Amino acid sequence: MTKKVVLAIDSFKGSASSIDIAAAVQEGIETVVPEVDFTTIPIADGGEGTVDAIVIARKGEYHTSQVKGPLGDPVDAKYGMIDGDIAIIEMSAASGITLVPKEKLNPLKASTFGTGQLVLDAIDNGAREIYMGIGGSATNDGGMGLACAWGVRFLDEDGQELPPAAESLGRLARIDASQMDERIKSVKFTILCDVNNPLCGPQGASYIFGGQKGANEEMKAQLDGYLHHYADCLLRDLGADVLEVPGAGAAGGLGAGMMAFAKAHKKSGIEAVMELIQLDEHLKGADLVITGEGRMDNQTAFGKAPIGVALAAQAYNIPVIAVVGGVALETETVYEKGISLVLDIINEPMQLEYAMEQVIPLAAGAGRSIGRIMKLAAIS
Repeated sequence: MTKKVVLAIDSFKGSASSIDIAAAVQEGIETVVPEVDFTTIPIADGGEGTVDAIVIARKGEYHTSQVKGPLGDPVDAKYGMIDGDIAIIEMSAASGITLVPKEKLNPLKASTFGTGQLVLDAIDNGAREIYMGIGGSATNDGGMGLACAWGVRFLDEDGQELPPAAESLGRLARIDASQMDERIKSVKFTILCDVNNPLCGPQGASYIFGGQKGANEEMKAQLDGYLHHYADCLLRDLGADVLEVPGAGAAGGLGAGMMAFAKAHKKSGIEAVMELIQLDEHLKGADLVITGEGRMDNQTAFGKAPIGVALAAQAYNIPVIAVVGGVALETETVYEKGISLVLDIINEPMQLEYAMEQVIPLAAGAGRSIGRIMKLAAIS
């Protein structure tokens, strides 16, 4: 009897997509166990690959819009639509750190304006509900740029409009949302995010994430002060109290901006993605589930894609193998969450750069190992 294997592997970030890794693993298994019924379900946790995972699983469509990148340069940003009126957006497509050369990273000047433009384009195309993954940002503007794109005015003490950038928040005297695009109020927004950092303070957006965006210690303190002042203005002018809300500090405070201007709700990225791709339906009747990600450690147990998949499979008593690009020495926590075996694709000592270049043949090798495990366990 032909057995069913579900492939639900997260992308190996910076190396290979979810689809490419799954195809390589499948090819490897088939060389050892040819008679297998495969179902490939791209998976993501709200970060890179979320749009592709949901669009592919739900047979949606892609849209591309030219928007302003983090430093104002034009970029072509892609998003997805499913069911005609649900948009899936990754803020990194418009305001992501990968859009800025490392030597030009500057969170004082980077803006989420392009993400706001992308939202408007989705609404123009009929979106009435928007899911937004807010990882991988180059920004620390609290969503000021996003709001400016929607028509919100940020004014200094002289009533002059401030340009959309974090450095402007230090001169902010008043927020005028009276001209914000009215359609925003009729759209349901959900933030896909597993970060619970508040907007400000030692665990806030600037101190925890500012360094990777180019901020030194002095700039982190400056940015934190600006965001604290911004939060005071949001509370006074909009009645939005976002300072201590978990997740408000995600994506340089974009979480706070989405909550304040769009009444957005935060949801676990992997939980939302699994619901949208209807993972449970694909798991029914499966004999084995293969998941994975680029690097697995004990942090994987807290909201990452492989654990979401493993917990879903556990409900059907399906064994789960995780194929990973790298694995920490201590991974007991992930086994406690339902993963049966962690299989590292690295089969000999090698440099990281080489491993990333050879990720597809290495993943196929892991697939061959799984095929042999299947034969040994009489799964095939």
